Amino acid sequence: MISEWIAAAADLQGDAPYLEDAALENAALENAAGGRTLTYAGLRRATRAWARCLDRAGVPAGAGVAVRLPDPLEYATALVAILAAGRVVIPLDPAAPAGEVARVLAVARPQAAVGDPGRGLPPGLAVLRPPEAPTAQDTADTADTIGAADTTEIPVGAATAGGIFLCTSGTTGTPKGILLCADQLAHVAAAVAGHHRLTPADRGYCCLPLFHVNAEVVGLLATLAARACLVLDGKFSRRGFWPLIEQRRITWINAVPAIITVLAMDPPATPIPSRVRFFRSASAPLPPCTLRRFEDAFGVPVVETYGMTEAASMITANPVDGPRKAGSVGRPADTEVRVAERAGSGYVSCRAGTVGRVQIRGRGVIREYAQGGPAGAIDPEGWLDTGDLGHLDQDGYLFLAGRSDDVINRGGEKIYPREIEDFLVSQPGVWSAVVVAARDEVLGERPVAYVVPAGPWRRHEMAEALREACEAALPRPKRPSAFYLVQELPLGPTGKVARHRLLDQKPQIGVQ
Repeated sequence: MISEWIAAAADLQGDAPYLEDAALENAALENAAGGRTLTYAGLRRATRAWARCLDRAGVPAGAGVAVRLPDPLEYATALVAILAAGRVVIPLDPAAPAGEVARVLAVARPQAAVGDPGRGLPPGLAVLRPPEAPTAQDTADTADTIGAADTTEIPVGAATAGGIFLCTSGTTGTPKGILLCADQLAHVAAAVAGHHRLTPADRGYCCLPLFHVNAEVVGLLATLAARACLVLDGKFSRRGFWPLIEQRRITWINAVPAIITVLAMDPPATPIPSRVRFFRSASAPLPPCTLRRFEDAFGVPVVETYGMTEAASMITANPVDGPRKAGSVGRPADTEVRVAERAGSGYVSCRAGTVGRVQIRGRGVIREYAQGGPAGAIDPEGWLDTGDLGHLDQDGYLFLAGRSDDVINRGGEKIYPREIEDFLVSQPGVWSAVVVAARDEVLGERPVAYVVPAGPWRRHEMAEALREACEAALPRPKRPSAFYLVQELPLGPTGKVARHRLLDQKPQIGVQ
């Protein structure tokens, strides 16, 4: 399917841009002439070049190929082309230390790698150089330079052998190998494109890491499915963000809550480009007050979504033009979703409004872990337990309460951190907040809050103000027993808070 998308796009609109590099040679945006571009014709040539390169190297269809390239455009081109050439891509973090790279490769076991041997790739692994591919100012008018060799097609059956292999540790640190096959990836990418109403006229912006499923499926493959264009950025910059969005004619932004929070705190003096249709939020919870603050400031809808690696990214999403519910991650998008509670040795669906375990199944959801998955995570009927807790309302919208292993058990009463976090973030002067469990000799666990102030507050005064606000608005069990004010929260690459590291972090000040 993915190779067919490439062929069709190259035939229909070969000179249209598929990927653009947001990096500019000149520091001043107004003096920039544009960046590097990969057209759809160039993507087809890159796919053929990679197929020949892998064949010559003796890497068969279905074999794993690790990719670790520092340049976003080269990384994205290699990832999509190798996938379309029928191999399994193993995306690696270019900035990860050698130990982390070795941990992933020990699980994935690639047959070859793409990248600099001096950048953490182990000795003995066959390292391939990217074939000369049209990634810089590529245009369709070079068709006469393709040559006879570039007409080589991918062998029959090779495209269906492709996939992406991701290794995730979650919050437990236990490696889990996840193989997403080409048909799963294509199914979810098409669902993303359809749900977000992407067309060839759309130009997306993505600064999320290419070694995570969001950027790979929602960014690269959904753009391919829609025959649209995606502008890649190595990192988010608040100062240059809106000028870049204007200059690159962006129509939608693939973001995480941290980016939306930063932008909401500092709206520009001039109106934002009217062509921006929506911001997409994923990878972590978005507080309803932040969503409202952003939409009030910019007049652009925020589409909150929910996904995970095991589902090839998107599971649920709020509609772009339909009813969106603040605090909800939306309705199922071509994936079955149920909220279940234990009944005997199995699970049954909960009533609407009842918090239970979020379980999923469907064409985009894995049927088994490649390696290291938790026992019993997927039942005989194909339901995968996500580890998340939440409830469905009467309209089928999903509201997440948090991770099952983040629930705080205070003397037998279950407390969901997100409810407290959303309240804290709505208070004046609070940038972000996370609530975790601290050990208690009497109750077992008690909630404590880590808070990042938004401005130069006097810390004792802010902590005391938060304590008083919680006493006035929250039931006693849900009131944090301590408020720790910190400069920042430990975040992972996708903007998700690493909760397990918080209790090891020495707070600057606390009020108990």
